[in-house]
Amino acid sequence: MTYPTQPEASHFIDGAYVEDDSGAAIPVIYPATGETIATLHSATPALVDRALAAARRAQPAWAAMTGTERGRILRRAADIMRARNRELSELETKDTGKPLQETLVADATSGADALEYFGGLAATLSGEHIQMGEDFVYTRREALGVAVGIGAWNYPTQIACWKAAPALACGNTMVFKPSETTPLSALKVAEILLEAGAPPGVFNVVQGYGEVGAQLVEDERVAKVSLTGSVPTGRKVYSAAASGMKSVTMELGGKSPLVIFDDASLEDAVSAAINANFYSTGQVCSNGTRVFVQDGIREAFLKRLSERLKGVKAGDPLDEETNFGPMVSERQREIVEGFIAKGSEEGARLVAGGGRPEGAGFWIEPTVFADVEDDMTIAREEIFGPVMSVFGFATEEEVLERANATIYGLSAGVFTRDLARAHRMVAGLQAGSCWINTYNLTPVEAPFGGMKMSGVGRENGQVAIEHWSQLKTVYVAMGAVEAPF
Repeated sequence: MTYPTQPEASHFIDGAYVEDDSGAAIPVIYPATGETIATLHSATPALVDRALAAARRAQPAWAAMTGTERGRILRRAADIMRARNRELSELETKDTGKPLQETLVADATSGADALEYFGGLAATLSGEHIQMGEDFVYTRREALGVAVGIGAWNYPTQIACWKAAPALACGNTMVFKPSETTPLSALKVAEILLEAGAPPGVFNVVQGYGEVGAQLVEDERVAKVSLTGSVPTGRKVYSAAASGMKSVTMELGGKSPLVIFDDASLEDAVSAAINANFYSTGQVCSNGTRVFVQDGIREAFLKRLSERLKGVKAGDPLDEETNFGPMVSERQREIVEGFIAKGSEEGARLVAGGGRPEGAGFWIEPTVFADVEDDMTIAREEIFGPVMSVFGFATEEEVLERANATIYGLSAGVFTRDLARAHRMVAGLQAGSCWINTYNLTPVEAPFGGMKMSGVGRENGQVAIEHWSQLKTVYVAMGAVEAPF
């Protein structure tokens, strides 16, 4: 079975596909070839209203189910997703351009993990009992209501599930807007949740550009907004949500440091730097794009990295031998090429890549700059493409200060055999997700999110429950009520 790239309709509302071709066209372009493989339509204001009404109508009954019942549906959806992993992965590859070698292990599987994990947690949601003499207090954990999820284009299946799973586990319903660049995969998540037993209206998908997201965020029926995206988009969404006192989770961008000390395993450090810059063609928010290599091994690191880059196999993303894909869009490639030009203009040394291969599609070579200075554009701004910047450093104190000298604080990594130093470093790094002797592992059991401009709140882990529910306190009096008159 192979999923067609042209879906039955653009939107999934109240348990059914819905179309209104009066909305603006959304062309779906296969990044490997530049071909248009589907055409969807942006939701009209009436369709957005219809989706929110469906979510609001479905929410009380969904919240009234036991956590065990909700969890069973989420776990069933996880099983279906795993059973259809290849079909979902092929669709994800066509949607994003990411190699099938990658999507088979990192996308629908990660989404299934989230559905299974939060499906298991759903039955455990509870309050506490606090004895106050003869009186007592108890707390109830309750759903927020209707939630809005706004996705990014780099992990469309995973992001839909990372938001839907905790939201639904807590008794919320959701209207999810995928990125207009990669709109296909979230529709399959909606199909699977319905098939698994989620009532109509519990999880809805509407497509669209910025105005659709704005309508969703500003609607008074919405209690919670969760965005994965850029800092500029996050500012707008956060501001709009704040005007209605909505609960907000923001998973935004980064300019994350990967610090490699001279006692580190060189081979492991190079592997991590490759993963932290070239996986998903560099289109990962937590990527370690500022690679600080201690002076004693910097040239050895660059030499080994250059050798390893000979292993890049760019080509048909649906070929499982391919390990490097195109950029997601022509516009994104242009942005990255602009940063590469800036790097050369400002004096960084181009060690590898920097060019555009011949042929159709949105391809760009894996690119490495050395001798990068902290004030260069490529050192300060998020590129979101396969561009690695390598810096030298001498001491632990120096690199910690430089690593933190950024408005971002999403992620950070440290490579060293000295574990006391590793723990000192991660204690001092201003980043929400840190790794020691590895990079970019994000299991659903572990909270994920940023500090500073990189976000608000956390996704995944048990702490996510706090962001998708609210606590009610109830004081129970067992005796007479005293009053002054």
